[in-house]
Amino acid sequence: MSKDGPEITRGGSRVLRHGEAAADAAGVAPGVAEDAATVEAIEAHLAAHLGPPASVWHELVSDLVHIDVHVIPPQPERGDGEPITLFTTGMSAREMAVPAELGDAPRRAELLLRLPPDWQLGDDAFSDERWYFPVRWLKILARLPHQYRTWLGWGHTIPSGDPPAPLAPGVPFTGWIVAPPTCLDEAAATVATPAGPVALLAIYPLHADELTYKLEHGADALFEQMDKAGVIDRIDPARPSVVPRGGRKR
Repeated sequence: MSKDGPEITRGGSRVLRHGEAAADAAGVAPGVAEDAATVEAIEAHLAAHLGPPASVWHELVSDLVHIDVHVIPPQPERGDGEPITLFTTGMSAREMAVPAELGDAPRRAELLLRLPPDWQLGDDAFSDERWYFPVRWLKILARLPHQYRTWLGWGHTIPSGDPPAPLAPGVPFTGWIVAPPTCLDEAAATVATPAGPVALLAIYPLHADELTYKLEHGADALFEQMDKAGVIDRIDPARPSVVPRGGRKR
């Protein structure tokens, strides 16, 4: 934030620099565990829409919130090429610091992403960051709103550093954008839980020039390009940038 007010990009995006955690965020352990009934509600909701979870990676050491990552394997009855779905629980154990002017916007959320059916999962594969980075970033981003007393919602972008670096060695993406999941319709993207409504948000990996394009032209312009290119909530390491040639940095 500048001395004169919030830092705003040419595309109208407000820049929040997460340099330091909130004063009451440091040294808080263990993390707040989500109520079992809330976890069960989220699991049941996604099982009904995408298939039953088959496994979960439990976080052994937590601060602020206890983040688990659940795995829904490909569902054969849905056809060949069905993706693996990963989703978090625990992010919604605390409310996000959503600005008051957004009215009834959900204060609680969980994240999901989808992977190709041949994506390598498990301890042996996860020794290679190229396979592990989706899990790592689900956990990082699920904790981020509580760590910095902020929020995640539609159109928010999170770079991997400043300047952005690849999410993993050999991976072309350098950050993420938050948006509704394409695998769920609008009604199914919110879960009714004992803690209140929980928004299900997808994270989409972005190339460096896509991050820049969003800052310069706004989220709507980037989403328009993503829609034209048929980008969905499934990581494709071979996906080219959607930025029009004339809008790319040389």
